[in-house]
Amino acid sequence: FICVQFKSSGINAEYGEKAGEAEEIKLLCQIPSIEKMDASLSTLTNCKKLSLSTNAIEKITNLNGLKSLKILSLGRNNIKSFSGLEPVGDTLEELWISYNLIEKMKGIGVLKKLKVLFMSNNLVKDWSELQKLSELPCLVDLNMVNNPIEEKHSLEGTWRSEIEKKLVKLKKLDGVPIVRQDDEDEG
Repeated sequence: FICVQFKSSGINAEYGEKAGEAEEIKLLCQIPSIEKMDASLSTLTNCKKLSLSTNAIEKITNLNGLKSLKILSLGRNNIKSFSGLEPVGDTLEELWISYNLIEKMKGIGVLKKLKVLFMSNNLVKDWSELQKLSELPCLVDLNMVNNPIEEKHSLEGTWRSEIEKKLVKLKKLDGVPIVRQDDEDEG
């Protein structure tokens, strides 16, 4: 992998073709913080894992050229929505987007191959929003710790049972494996 310093002139201006050939790019904790996902990201055609955590990104943009992207790490930013993920809808398998400002799940349904969604410490508070996760046919691992909906229903003791009913393919919730009755019968 290549850990690059992101310059205002773009990734490739500093690192030439090396960044475009890399399978893993880390742009974590940049000083100054990255505020925008600029067009130079589209040059990362071989990138399978892109880490942009701990920056000041507000919108997901410029993922058009990332045809191989499987893991996208956007934790600890200022992201409010899932819009902009459409270009990686057919390849992305893991989305790490904890510690952001997401309240609505609109747009999550484009991620048809998504298996892992880590979105703890966001602002999701309604079951109607979580219901949108049922549009993800491959989702098996979900972390929603410290979202208002999780906190409320964990206090009431209904969180796990409700999620297990709504997302029947889920195998892990908030870091804990889900054991269903039919799993026990098979073992």
